[in-house]
Amino acid sequence: MAVRPSGLHFRDLLLRLVRSEQLLLLIVAAVAGAAAAYAAIGFRELVRLVTWAAYGIGGGNPAAYARSLPWWMLIAVPAGGGLVLGLLTRFVLPGPLPQGVADVIEACALRNGRMPLKGGLAAAFLSASSIGVGASVGREGPIVHLGATLASWFAKRLHLGPSLARTLLGCGVSGAIAAAFNAPIAGVFFALEVVVGHYGLGAFSPVVIASLVGTVVTRVHIGDEPAFGLLPHVVASFWEVPAFLLLGVVSAAVAMALMWAIGIVQRLHDRLRVPSWLQPAVAGLVLGVMALGYPEILGVGYEVTTRALQGGLLLPSFVMLAVVKTAATALCLGSRFGGGIFSPSLAIGALTGGAFGLVAGALFPELASGAGVYATLGMGAVAAATLGAPVSTVIMIFELTTDYGITFALMAAVAVASLITRQLYGHSFFTWQLACRGIDVEGHRELALLRTRRVRDVMRRDHLEVPRSAPLEEVKRRFHERHGPIFVVEEDGTLYGAITLEDLVEAEFAEEGEGAPRAERLARRLPVVLFPQEDLAAAFRRCHTYQLEHVPVVRSARDFHLVGEVRMRDLIEAYNRALLEARAQEQGRC
Repeated sequence: MAVRPSGLHFRDLLLRLVRSEQLLLLIVAAVAGAAAAYAAIGFRELVRLVTWAAYGIGGGNPAAYARSLPWWMLIAVPAGGGLVLGLLTRFVLPGPLPQGVADVIEACALRNGRMPLKGGLAAAFLSASSIGVGASVGREGPIVHLGATLASWFAKRLHLGPSLARTLLGCGVSGAIAAAFNAPIAGVFFALEVVVGHYGLGAFSPVVIASLVGTVVTRVHIGDEPAFGLLPHVVASFWEVPAFLLLGVVSAAVAMALMWAIGIVQRLHDRLRVPSWLQPAVAGLVLGVMALGYPEILGVGYEVTTRALQGGLLLPSFVMLAVVKTAATALCLGSRFGGGIFSPSLAIGALTGGAFGLVAGALFPELASGAGVYATLGMGAVAAATLGAPVSTVIMIFELTTDYGITFALMAAVAVASLITRQLYGHSFFTWQLACRGIDVEGHRELALLRTRRVRDVMRRDHLEVPRSAPLEEVKRRFHERHGPIFVVEEDGTLYGAITLEDLVEAEFAEEGEGAPRAERLARRLPVVLFPQEDLAAAFRRCHTYQLEHVPVVRSARDFHLVGEVRMRDLIEAYNRALLEARAQEQGRC
């Protein structure tokens, strides 16, 4: 009986043909980009199908036809759809749902690029269905998650190592963004800035190939029109630069208000003890009531974004739609509807900028540009602050609008909004989602190499220790043996504290005899202890936080018996060795 070739055999066959794993990665990157593009197209078609089934209309966007629908349908469909999706999430669909870009970042930083295929497909179905019934969420985040899931599946089938698997995950993201927005350059930079976390050449080339292929597939099937086709904008005067900077401040406030409101909705559900499966139905009911007055809030919000960019609204409409769209998005994302935040942040930003532009035009009619210019700037500033991706957002807005004339103004507003949000709120929407789970990946992506190693692997057992009753002379003598901290222990070996050289200097002129201090008087309590079973990444973070060079190791959280010490230089050497081993492993596979 014939034996079916395994994924490893298939990979080896490909390697024999291409003779290089880097070339293999480029080929697989192209496949991942195409898969992400087709997944994006399929996602859009699924949204259209759900919209047709729920409302009896085509086009995939209920907001475009909402005013012609009966009032009861605007309430019944979001509420009933939310109930059905909640029950499916609770009893049928696999894995924790909903999922989005934050899960992709977590997989890249902490799980070596591994994402379950079934969970990714279930998340895509939930998000497409949520948009189809009218939830005020975006489609780009779910498309990114789906593209990354497919890329992860390819990496698993080919048995790629952690480094290449993470790079391929970025390829899926770039192909998905390129397909979702018809913006290939933005797809590359979003993948590198938000997911991969660096712009290294080894990741750059495959990500570019994936974005290129994703763009080609999308333009063949959908066309090459940008998401928002606008006439070129012109900045009226360079005296407007202070207004652009002020718009950045306002945009930061709006972005923080959006993220804060989502957290408020989540905490409200927790306080009222609303079951997770019932939360989408409650949100859908409230959303439907809101849509009776403002049907534009349903769905992803592209129509209202386009109207704002074209300056086709009055000031009260700009303000009210911005407020209501923010409330609707917070309600849906905080109530476990599937979907992303990208499209809503674009809509809210465009409305905010448009309102700001009308006010600026009324105050300085001869200097201010049109409301459309400020809507474009607000769209980019709010989105950049919300997503934590200023570079890729600037590029994306340029590709979406095909307008180069206001790029310098866009950069000013985005820079201010991103800086203020970072300083005051401390998170983007994605890192905030991860922080709610107790996960911190920013600045520690490289430390993933240390998560498989334990403190006991680098722990030293030649530490110095003295009993609490040790006299000053004995402490001095032990310091002559090695210039480092001396750990003070109880009679049974339990850690009591530590004596540093600075502590010893203070006691140097103390009188000897009964008046001379003993070890227990010199010892100071330690802010950090480590355990042998802890991973080195956690140990490194804790030592770095408290700026400690020597940290004691005790048996466990319940047993503080001193068993050794860890030095910061040992942690750094362990990281360097892990990095060299990872690079050697990847090069050896080529």
